[in-house]
Amino acid sequence: MTDHDPTNGTSPEPPSATPSFQRRLAAPAMPSPRAASAPASEQDIVWFAETFSRLTANICRVIRGKNDEVNLALLGLVSEGHLLLEDAPGLGKTSLARALAESISGDWQRIQFTPDLLPSDITGVSVWDPGSRHFEFRQGPVFANVVVGDEINRASPKTQSALLEVMEERQVTVDGHSRPVPTPFVVVATQNPVEMDGTYHLPEAQLDRFLLKMSLGYPDLSAEVDIVLSRHGSAVVHLDPVVTLAEVQRMADISASVRLDPQLVQYAVSLVHATRTSADVRLGASPRGSIGLLRAAQSLAAAEGRTYAIADDVKRLAVPVLAHRLMLSPDAQLRGVTADRVITELLAATAVPGGAEVG
Repeated sequence: MTDHDPTNGTSPEPPSATPSFQRRLAAPAMPSPRAASAPASEQDIVWFAETFSRLTANICRVIRGKNDEVNLALLGLVSEGHLLLEDAPGLGKTSLARALAESISGDWQRIQFTPDLLPSDITGVSVWDPGSRHFEFRQGPVFANVVVGDEINRASPKTQSALLEVMEERQVTVDGHSRPVPTPFVVVATQNPVEMDGTYHLPEAQLDRFLLKMSLGYPDLSAEVDIVLSRHGSAVVHLDPVVTLAEVQRMADISASVRLDPQLVQYAVSLVHATRTSADVRLGASPRGSIGLLRAAQSLAAAEGRTYAIADDVKRLAVPVLAHRLMLSPDAQLRGVTADRVITELLAATAVPGGAEVG
């Protein structure tokens, strides 16, 4: 591959052996974009893109007509980040979360969040064993590689807070003892955007721990016809795993070694910093947002067959990575301003290093 300026807004075509990643991602915690011992090789990147494409094809057997959204969800997985799916009921949020979990040959658990769910129902509890005359720890469902949290905003704030430590530090502390969860570890949570009885707002601290927030939206006509025909008179489709845990970890390691040019880092941080000075924003994105934006950009670059990230990657991921981290001012909310719109306007106002434009 010829050398290319990673701050440029355009990218060369990936190697012909690499399946093309869909370039129409919707406009647009967690480990940092760590410096690897060696940059990703082209051979590693080709393997990454092919494996990523295989995962996409498997999940799209269940999620019809939503390739871009499936790709976005997979970016969260290979970036070692957590995913929040917010949409109206019946649009496939839980189906996507389950398909993602089934595509990996690891342990996964599903937690149905309800108002009476207790923190110990998630993390586990110590119980007295009369035989050994000691307390023994019984692991909760959070001790899995993929944890599917269904309707997470139905649980009380106390129960939601039980996820804060494990989502950030990959460990659970019970009775003064810290216990690590398996690796890799990712939380895929769903919630409905409509206020209903028995629902609670997710606290800002918990929202900030999700790398990506996305919606599936309604399917188009042809996709909905396929969905209806595939479900009519048929049992729910269960997917076979197509990658091992070791392969998922290798994908995470490869994407983390994608090159980040210092100018690109400056651009991403400048964009996040701009959210803190916007007149429409009461609370801007934290440094965790900068880290997550660059980490996801590394994975997007690898999925497209590149050993380096570019400004396009940052722009295309800015909304799903940053919008849910913003708290809008009361005046902006009265004017109907959305967090997505704020990010889009900041993207237009923030200069790309080197003056490169994004087509």
